[in-house]
Amino acid sequence: MTDLARGIAQEMRLPATQVDAIRMAGRVHDIGKISLPAEILNKPGGVSAIEMALLKAHSRIGYDILKEIEWPYPIPEIVLQHHERINGSGYPDGLSGEDILIEARILGVADVVESMNSFRPYRAPLGLAMAIEEIIENRGTLYDPEVVDACVRLFKEKGFRWMDDHSQREVHPTESDNH
Repeated sequence: MTDLARGIAQEMRLPATQVDAIRMAGRVHDIGKISLPAEILNKPGGVSAIEMALLKAHSRIGYDILKEIEWPYPIPEIVLQHHERINGSGYPDGLSGEDILIEARILGVADVVESMNSFRPYRAPLGLAMAIEEIIENRGTLYDPEVVDACVRLFKEKGFRWMDDHSQREVHPTESDNH
Protein backbone atom coordinates (compact mmCIF):
# COMPACT_ATOMS: atom_id res chain seq x y z
CA MET A 1 0.00 0.00 0.00
CA THR A 2 2.83 2.37 0.83
CA ASP A 3 4.49 1.84 -2.55
CA LEU A 4 1.21 2.56 -4.32
CA ALA A 5 0.60 5.69 -2.24
CA ARG A 6 4.12 6.94 -2.98
CA GLY A 7 3.61 6.18 -6.67
CA ILE A 8 0.36 8.17 -6.69
CA ALA A 9 2.06 11.12 -4.99
CA GLN A 10 4.92 11.02 -7.49
CA GLU A 11 2.47 10.74 -10.39
CA MET A 12 0.71 13.84 -9.02
CA ARG A 13 4.11 15.55 -8.93
CA LEU A 14 3.91 16.36 -5.25
CA PRO A 15 7.06 17.75 -3.64
CA ALA A 16 9.57 15.23 -2.28
CA THR A 17 8.70 16.24 1.28
CA GLN A 18 5.07 15.20 0.79
CA VAL A 19 6.11 11.95 -0.91
CA ASP A 20 8.33 11.23 2.09
CA ALA A 21 5.49 12.04 4.50
CA ILE A 22 3.26 9.60 2.60
CA ARG A 23 5.96 6.94 2.82
CA MET A 24 6.26 7.40 6.59
CA ALA A 25 2.51 7.56 7.19
CA GLY A 26 1.88 4.58 4.94
CA ARG A 27 4.17 2.42 7.02
CA VAL A 28 2.32 3.24 10.26
CA HIS A 29 -1.19 4.07 9.05
CA ASP A 30 -2.82 1.08 10.79
CA ILE A 31 -0.76 1.16 14.00
CA GLY A 32 -3.97 1.78 15.93
CA LYS A 33 -5.09 -1.76 15.11
CA ILE A 34 -2.57 -2.95 17.68
CA SER A 35 -5.19 -2.15 20.32
CA LEU A 36 -7.86 -4.34 18.67
CA PRO A 37 -8.46 -7.97 19.63
CA ALA A 38 -7.06 -10.37 17.04
CA GLU A 39 -10.43 -12.11 17.03
CA ILE A 40 -11.99 -9.03 15.43
CA LEU A 41 -9.18 -8.45 12.93
CA ASN A 42 -9.21 -12.10 11.85
CA LYS A 43 -12.93 -12.75 12.06
CA PRO A 44 -14.04 -14.76 9.01
CA GLY A 45 -17.64 -13.49 8.98
CA GLY A 46 -19.20 -10.07 9.28
CA VAL A 47 -18.65 -7.88 12.30
CA SER A 48 -21.21 -6.57 14.76
CA ALA A 49 -21.95 -2.87 15.17
CA ILE A 50 -19.81 -2.80 18.32
CA GLU A 51 -16.93 -4.53 16.53
CA MET A 52 -17.23 -2.07 13.63
CA ALA A 53 -17.06 0.84 16.06
CA LEU A 54 -13.87 -0.66 17.51
CA LEU A 55 -12.42 -1.10 14.02
CA LYS A 56 -13.25 2.49 13.11
CA ALA A 57 -11.44 3.69 16.24
CA HIS A 58 -8.08 2.48 14.91
CA SER A 59 -7.26 5.72 13.12
CA ARG A 60 -7.91 7.81 16.25
CA ILE A 61 -5.91 5.35 18.37
CA GLY A 62 -3.08 5.52 15.83
CA TYR A 63 -3.19 9.30 16.02
CA ASP A 64 -3.04 9.19 19.82
CA ILE A 65 0.00 6.89 19.70
CA LEU A 66 1.83 8.87 17.03
CA LYS A 67 1.13 12.39 18.33
CA GLU A 68 3.58 11.77 21.19
CA ILE A 69 6.45 11.43 18.69
CA GLU A 70 8.24 14.39 17.12
CA TRP A 71 7.77 14.02 13.35
CA PRO A 72 9.14 16.14 10.49
CA TYR A 73 5.69 15.91 8.84
CA PRO A 74 2.06 15.75 10.03
CA ILE A 75 2.16 11.94 10.28
CA PRO A 76 -0.36 11.65 13.15
CA GLU A 77 -2.88 13.79 11.26
CA ILE A 78 -2.43 11.80 8.04
CA VAL A 79 -3.01 8.55 9.96
CA LEU A 80 -6.06 10.06 11.67
CA GLN A 81 -7.59 11.15 8.34
CA HIS A 82 -6.86 8.18 6.05
CA HIS A 83 -10.47 6.90 6.26
CA GLU A 84 -12.08 10.30 5.69
CA ARG A 85 -13.93 10.69 2.38
CA ILE A 86 -14.29 13.87 0.35
CA ASN A 87 -18.10 13.89 0.67
CA GLY A 88 -17.83 13.83 4.47
CA SER A 89 -19.00 10.20 4.86
CA GLY A 90 -15.72 8.89 6.26
CA TYR A 91 -14.42 8.59 9.79
CA PRO A 92 -13.48 9.46 12.46
CA ASP A 93 -14.42 13.14 12.09
CA GLY A 94 -16.53 13.31 8.93
CA LEU A 95 -14.10 15.72 7.27
CA SER A 96 -14.72 16.61 3.64
CA GLY A 97 -12.93 17.99 0.60
CA GLU A 98 -9.88 20.12 1.18
CA ASP A 99 -10.23 19.74 4.96
CA ILE A 100 -8.63 16.32 4.46
CA LEU A 101 -4.88 16.46 3.96
CA ILE A 102 -3.85 15.48 0.43
CA GLU A 103 -1.53 12.87 1.93
CA ALA A 104 -4.52 11.27 3.71
CA ARG A 105 -6.61 11.39 0.53
CA ILE A 106 -3.81 9.55 -1.28
CA LEU A 107 -3.41 6.96 1.49
CA GLY A 108 -7.17 6.46 1.48
CA VAL A 109 -7.27 5.54 -2.20
CA ALA A 110 -4.16 3.35 -1.98
CA ASP A 111 -5.60 1.60 1.08
CA VAL A 112 -8.89 0.81 -0.70
CA VAL A 113 -7.14 -0.53 -3.81
CA GLU A 114 -4.70 -2.65 -1.77
CA SER A 115 -7.42 -3.95 0.54
CA MET A 116 -9.74 -4.97 -2.28
CA ASN A 117 -6.86 -6.68 -4.08
CA SER A 118 -5.75 -8.64 -0.99
CA PHE A 119 -7.00 -11.63 0.97
CA ARG A 120 -9.05 -10.84 4.05
CA PRO A 121 -10.29 -13.40 6.59
CA TYR A 122 -13.86 -12.55 5.61
CA ARG A 123 -13.37 -12.71 1.81
CA ALA A 124 -11.12 -13.69 -1.04
CA PRO A 125 -9.31 -10.95 -2.97
CA LEU A 126 -11.74 -9.02 -5.16
CA GLY A 127 -9.02 -8.19 -7.67
CA LEU A 128 -7.50 -5.12 -9.18
CA ALA A 129 -10.21 -4.64 -11.81
CA MET A 130 -12.89 -4.37 -9.13
CA ALA A 131 -10.71 -2.07 -7.02
CA ILE A 132 -10.12 0.26 -9.98
CA GLU A 133 -13.84 0.15 -10.78
CA GLU A 134 -14.61 1.12 -7.15
CA ILE A 135 -12.38 4.18 -7.14
CA ILE A 136 -13.52 5.31 -10.61
CA GLU A 137 -17.19 4.85 -9.71
CA ASN A 138 -16.72 6.93 -6.54
CA ARG A 139 -14.34 9.48 -8.05
CA GLY A 140 -15.38 12.90 -6.84
CA THR A 141 -17.76 11.44 -4.24
CA LEU A 142 -15.66 9.36 -1.87
CA TYR A 143 -12.24 9.79 -3.44
CA ASP A 144 -10.31 12.81 -4.65
CA PRO A 145 -10.55 12.95 -8.47
CA GLU A 146 -6.88 13.84 -8.97
CA VAL A 147 -5.80 10.98 -6.72
CA VAL A 148 -8.04 8.51 -8.54
CA ASP A 149 -6.77 9.67 -11.93
CA ALA A 150 -3.14 9.30 -10.83
CA CYS A 151 -3.82 5.84 -9.39
CA VAL A 152 -5.55 4.65 -12.56
CA ARG A 153 -2.70 6.00 -14.72
CA LEU A 154 -0.18 4.12 -12.59
CA PHE A 155 -1.86 0.80 -13.28
CA LYS A 156 -3.17 1.32 -16.80
CA GLU A 157 -0.40 3.39 -18.36
CA LYS A 158 2.68 3.07 -16.17
CA GLY A 159 2.54 -0.67 -15.41
CA PHE A 160 2.59 -0.35 -11.61
CA ARG A 161 3.16 -3.69 -9.84
CA TRP A 162 2.87 -4.57 -6.14
CA MET A 163 6.01 -5.52 -4.26
CA ASP A 164 5.66 -8.39 -1.80
CA ASP A 165 7.09 -6.99 1.46
CA HIS A 166 8.30 -10.35 2.66
CA SER A 167 10.22 -11.63 -0.34
CA GLN A 168 10.77 -8.35 -2.19
CA ARG A 169 9.55 -10.07 -5.33
CA GLU A 170 7.28 -8.34 -7.79
CA VAL A 171 3.65 -9.38 -7.44
CA HIS A 172 1.28 -8.78 -10.30
CA PRO A 173 -2.11 -7.33 -9.29
CA THR A 174 -3.99 -10.42 -10.47
CA GLU A 175 -2.19 -12.72 -8.03
CA SER A 176 -4.16 -13.53 -4.90
CA ASP A 177 -1.28 -13.22 -2.42
CA ASN A 178 -1.86 -11.15 0.69
CA HIS A 179 0.21 -7.97 0.24
